Amino acid sequence: MFQHAQLPNGLSIIAESSPLAQSVAVGFFVQTGSRDETPELAGVSHFLEHMAFKGDARYTAEDVNRIFDEVGANYNASTGEEVTSYYAAILPEYLPQTFELLATLIRPSLRDDDFDMEKQVILEEIGMYQDMPAFHLYEQAMSIHFAGHPLGNSILGSTESVSALTSAQMRAYHAAHYRAGKILLVAAGRIDWSELLQLAQKHCGDWPSGGEALRVPEAKPSAHSDWLVKSELRQQHVMQMAPAPSAESEDRFAADLIGVMLGDDASGRLYWELVDPGFAESADLSYNDYHGTGAWSTYLCCPPDLVAENLQRITAIYRDFNTSGPTPEELERARTKVSSRVVLGSERPMGRLTSLGGNWLYRKEYRSVEDDLALLQKISMQDIRTALDRYPVLQSTTVGLGPLSGLPS
Repeated sequence: MFQHAQLPNGLSIIAESSPLAQSVAVGFFVQTGSRDETPELAGVSHFLEHMAFKGDARYTAEDVNRIFDEVGANYNASTGEEVTSYYAAILPEYLPQTFELLATLIRPSLRDDDFDMEKQVILEEIGMYQDMPAFHLYEQAMSIHFAGHPLGNSILGSTESVSALTSAQMRAYHAAHYRAGKILLVAAGRIDWSELLQLAQKHCGDWPSGGEALRVPEAKPSAHSDWLVKSELRQQHVMQMAPAPSAESEDRFAADLIGVMLGDDASGRLYWELVDPGFAESADLSYNDYHGTGAWSTYLCCPPDLVAENLQRITAIYRDFNTSGPTPEELERARTKVSSRVVLGSERPMGRLTSLGGNWLYRKEYRSVEDDLALLQKISMQDIRTALDRYPVLQSTTVGLGPLSGLPS
């Protein structure tokens, strides 16, 4: 059963109760991320996520981790372009203690000593991720594809921006963006609605109200190519991006199926025509949706001397698909695969937590598992055709990382 309420300060609360579930997942979704940052604040959202676990005047960092461990919580946090989330899955009887800790993460003390210590951790993390080709390539591709648009901001920030960041800047950012009107409380599983409301009022009722609206300009990327030389790499990594449906678009479900038909890493056309024959180590396509815009992201990893012909193969695959669309058999296989993903994810309260939060944040709608399955069954060949006509799968932006300094002729 789905229920929704809002506290007087603007905090939205949604829950899907499942009496047969044996656990409960609860989380706070804060509508802020790298998309909200200015150049001098690059990386502050991710840094702030780390600082949240340092506790407040009542709980130290050791207390936070110890109590989460004592109640057997599966807990974590994540920062993206548009949302920062804090969540935990526990047995129902431990909801009060867990809720209080999660609420503490939203209103941490942000002490100077903790800030200085954690800054070094963040700088080491930036260096670690820069040594991971796929991640480094993704950040560079996003920066280039969305140049001039907030989605081009780096989630981690740079060594320079994080080094220059002050605790006063972080406190000001927190005060502006961690307001009740920009926070969504989500619960799923074996949840008692009245208990959830009481806990929310007790621990969140005094949070400051308000919150600036998210900037949602539609991206207008232009074709661009950039090759980043990293001669110590033996494989060439390439990412290509192009416009795709937004999170609000009626074409998003069709786009999800298109991504599976073309880019599934075990059954898509790219796999069968590039990976299975041994032309590439990896070749996949993903569909990523955001407020106001979306992106097709093609990833290729292969020996440098095969890059040119593999990109030609991808171009031919996309051209054929954009023109002729999928076969009925491809559509049915993709439909089954996505339906299975929906059902299997829903069997854990944590899986439902993510779906519930995303649907409410982006579209202010509740969709049950049955709703999603019914819609998937209704998607027709014509729906795929319409989505492709609006958003053909292309290779507008190309970014390479590896030995090559450019695309071989």
